[in-house]
Amino acid sequence: MGGRRGDVVISVEEQLARVLAGAAELPHETVPVDAAHGRVLAVDLRSAIESPRDANSAMDGYAVRRADVRGASPDAPVALRVVGEVAAGSGHDPVIGPGEAVRIMTGAPVPADADAVVPIERTADADWAADPVRIAEEPAPAAHIRPAGDDLGAGELVLPRGIRLTARALASAVGAGVGELDVVARPRVAIIATGDELAEPGAPLARGQVHDSNSLLVAALAVEQGAVVVHRGRAGDAPGALDAEVRRVLEASVRPDLIVLTGGVSAGAHDPVTRLALEFAKVAMQPGKPQAFGRIDGVPVFGLPGNPVSVAVSFEVFVRPFLAVLQGLDPTRPTERAIADEAWRTPVGRRQYQPIVAQRVDGVLHVRPASDRGSGSHLVGRLARAEGFAVVPAEVAAIRVGDEVEVMLG
Repeated sequence: MGGRRGDVVISVEEQLARVLAGAAELPHETVPVDAAHGRVLAVDLRSAIESPRDANSAMDGYAVRRADVRGASPDAPVALRVVGEVAAGSGHDPVIGPGEAVRIMTGAPVPADADAVVPIERTADADWAADPVRIAEEPAPAAHIRPAGDDLGAGELVLPRGIRLTARALASAVGAGVGELDVVARPRVAIIATGDELAEPGAPLARGQVHDSNSLLVAALAVEQGAVVVHRGRAGDAPGALDAEVRRVLEASVRPDLIVLTGGVSAGAHDPVTRLALEFAKVAMQPGKPQAFGRIDGVPVFGLPGNPVSVAVSFEVFVRPFLAVLQGLDPTRPTERAIADEAWRTPVGRRQYQPIVAQRVDGVLHVRPASDRGSGSHLVGRLARAEGFAVVPAEVAAIRVGDEVEVMLG
């Protein structure tokens, strides 16, 4: 049975509110730190240890007692007997008596009797074999010693909840003594591209066919947003074909958190998505005017248009924010102002999402359309050039050279 079709054109904000109304953060799980790259941190992370645990040397040189080398200079070096050596990772804590020094390497724990480190470059001989070593500089108090806890104190906030874990964030987590992280579960996404015209990527095309770029496009976009794709398939236009594919997805051992359909949401006589129990809408945007959304057996289902540029824009405007909310992230996309280097046409009464290429000139962002063949939503061959979208308000009649436009990059 088909869903409810809205004949009134609604705003992007109204459709997005419908989409996000039932979205909620997914459950949390604990994963090893080396499996957490790209995940979203579910709780604040505080340091489990004081880092560094021990005071350590910032230089290769000699651990000394400052009282023994007062007044040392290149013209009057002070000779000290070398009584040991400490390398990074060593647990050795050699005793340093009067007139003695210990060789020490960068990162090595500083002996308890030392209160300064003299770099080897500040010795008269600059030679590791020298014994006694001649100290040619009086060090400042605690010279070249990194104190315990210099980086992190025990219990100190390292990473706030709600951030996506980058390589640098993971390094900080490990430095804080953590081996596991509490993260938000990855959204599980199922993707079904619809239409008899779709052919396998790379397959020979019969008359009227096109290669299915949509399912791969959505899958890659979903992965870029932290999701995991649990199904990617196609369904033809024959009655029952899409219903069977949706049912197969819902009855799989791994149930998706959302399903994304592409194609078949407009008024075509054979459009299969219109037979599903979804709410259809005409949204005041270009591309991407026909949209569908609803729930089947409790699982959110997006129905996106079939043209590839429309799919890319619809994903950005509706699916990406939904995935963000599932992961506890802010669904809004940062924007910035840019200068248009080319003129282009805009649709009357619809917000335009124009794929653009961008460059910075003297710190100012300049943009132009990514396609040199117009703004057709079928122009997938030019989509690879796009570095973002210019967002043009519905009341703007046209963009002229030099106009300021709002841009979403990435």
